[in-house]
Formats: sequence, structure tokens, C-alpha cells
Amino acid sequence: MDLSLKPFLQPAGRPRVKICGITRERDARDAIELGAHALGFNLYPRSKRYVDLKNEAGWIGALPPHITKVAVMVNPSLAEAGEVFALPYIDMVQFHGDEDAGFCAHIAGLGLPFIKAVAVKDDSALRSLDGYYTRHILLDAWSPDAYGGTGKTIAPEVLRQLAADADGLQLILAGGLNPDNVRTAIDWARPHAVDVASGVESAPGLKDRGLMEAFIRAAA
Repeated sequence: MDLSLKPFLQPAGRPRVKICGITRERDARDAIELGAHALGFNLYPRSKRYVDLKNEAGWIGALPPHITKVAVMVNPSLAEAGEVFALPYIDMVQFHGDEDAGFCAHIAGLGLPFIKAVAVKDDSALRSLDGYYTRHILLDAWSPDAYGGTGKTIAPEVLRQLAADADGLQLILAGGLNPDNVRTAIDWARPHAVDVASGVESAPGLKDRGLMEAFIRAAA
């Protein structure tokens, strides 16, 4: 997969924006028109934003090539991950579960581009960010009963620590972001990109164009 022309992973003067939990073509098209750089598709069956990639392959495959399409997986087997990486309309996989360093090392050894999500409960989570064999680390708020999409936020003092400790990593900040708080979170953490799901929805999995527009404008 050649991501050299994908603006989502290229350095920029302002944070890149990933809209996650896309379930409908109209929402994907709206997000792209409004300026999103990446879209996330959740493959975790227990998620409220679950999509069957093969059933939706037609419209996902027809999305503009400059948009980074990210498949979000939770605790897949190596074989399951390999099947998703092989899909021609997917650019990256985001591992959003309890995948360990050994799993990530295997994927990295295959030369496959991936994002590793880390659940941040306190600043202890920041000590092992360089141990997942990828520069692309997504930071989400910790929850005892869900893998992301909860609307919970990361504590401000932890965000400030991120800015000091993220050297060499492309941090993607998630966790309860919305149009009202994303600018402050960016100022605290100075991430490479921001990721939003519930903060731009009218209902789980249904994006609100007005909220997406406000979020992308606030992140600029």
C-alpha cells in the first residue's frame, strides 16, 4: 500500500481530521466535501457503528483516492487482519483493542501500515507508546466496558504531557472530541491529527453534516 500521496499522514501546519464510525455513503461524501482527510469504518460487531466492509465495498471503493480509508478492528487474529489489509479499498488498519507488542511487531514486519489505539486512563499509558512498532498512535479515553466511541475525554493534564513526550510519533487524538472542545485539546496536546465519532453524530453511526462542518472548522 503506497500512502505517499495520502495527505492524512503527511506533515502539515494544522491537524489532520479523521471522521470515524462512518456507516453511510452520504456521510462519507459530506465529510470529504467538508475537508476530512481520513474516514474510519468500524469492523467490530459489537459496535453501534459496525459495518460489513464486503457489503459496502461498492461505495467505499468509489471514494476519492486521496482520502485515507481506515478499517478499525478489535482484537483480530493475524489471518483476519491480513484479509482486511488485502482489500483494495482499504489503506490502513487501526487496531483498537488489546493487541500486544508481539502482534504489532508481526504486522510491522510485513510492511503493512497500521494505527495502534491506546486507551489512556492516566499518564502511565504514555510510557509505552513507542513499543507498538508504528509511529501512528491513536490516543482514546479509557473505558472499562467499551473500545472507543464512548464520548469520554482524556484529562487535560495528560494532554499537556503528550505534547512533551510525543517526539517521533504521529499522535492521533481521540476521546470525546466535539466542535466545542477540539480546539482546546489541540492546543494542549499538539497532535498530528484528531479523530471524532460520537461528537459529530445525531445518533450512533449517523453523522450530522453541520456538526462535522463545525468540527473541521474548529480543528483548522
